Amino acid sequence: MTTRLPLFHAVSIAAVLIATTLTPPTSTHAAAPVAASKKAASMTQTTYHYATVNGRKVFYREAGDPSLPTIILLHGFPTSSFMFRDLIPQLAGKFHVIAPDYIGFGQSDAPSATEFDYSFDNLTTHVTGLIDQLGLKSYVLYMQDYGGPVGFRIFTQRPDAVKGFVIQNTNAYMEGVGDPPKLVFLPLWAHRDAKSEEGARSFLQAGTTQFQYTVGAKNPDAISPDNWTHDQALLDRPGTDAYQLNLLENYKTNVALYDSWHAAFRQHSPKTLILWGKHDPFFIEAGATAFLRDLPKAKLVWLDAGHFVLDENAATVAAEIKAEFATK
Repeated sequence: MTTRLPLFHAVSIAAVLIATTLTPPTSTHAAAPVAASKKAASMTQTTYHYATVNGRKVFYREAGDPSLPTIILLHGFPTSSFMFRDLIPQLAGKFHVIAPDYIGFGQSDAPSATEFDYSFDNLTTHVTGLIDQLGLKSYVLYMQDYGGPVGFRIFTQRPDAVKGFVIQNTNAYMEGVGDPPKLVFLPLWAHRDAKSEEGARSFLQAGTTQFQYTVGAKNPDAISPDNWTHDQALLDRPGTDAYQLNLLENYKTNVALYDSWHAAFRQHSPKTLILWGKHDPFFIEAGATAFLRDLPKAKLVWLDAGHFVLDENAATVAAEIKAEFATK
């Protein structure tokens, strides 16, 4: 005789059988990879900060584990740490990354030319002030354009703290200066007046800003217009032209320091990686090879690019930096 179970007992048994069959076994280790993944993601995520240095607000981007080697990214003209937005995440797995905006650039304070002495000495003072606030004792310096005059000043002041150079289209030799900037800078340096300022003002115009990003690019369509739109919006702020002209004139103080920089290169021989956009009309190829006279062990990598290289070459740049400077 067949015994029939009440309907709810049958349903309960079926539910148990289905659950037993379909539910995967519980792993005591399942949460560990998830937690590790979240931690790794948080380490490579860029965060945004402000510090007060000498009474001025200095903006900086940060990513990576502070226990890793630090690399400080020093931007060029007319941009800001915004130029490193694609590079930072690619470095953050191997480095503690800091990318500041100089006073007058990006998200940092931009006092008028009457309220602040816009000189490369003073820009450097505010970067070193940030370095000290962050407690950074050793670091590699990535330098592009204006980043060179700032970074080489830091190096001559603190040679033991600088563990290496990444030099990307920045100059320390007059033979590396192309004809376009010579035509602008030399008259301004010789005698600043309305006529010589007129040439310098061409460097502040929207067409020149866009040209700096697209010139020499392998594929101009791969260069984001966010670059020059962002930079030009800041250049066009009232009063910005005055202090930018002051900096263009003050650039002659960098040339005056070239010999002392060369001597420091030879004395301390920092590990050096040169990444150079070979189609740059502003800082030409001779500027890259000139570094080899004083840093003969430097590695020189030519990039199929112009003055700015990161839109098309961020992955290559990151790989070269990691190969040279990351801990194994």
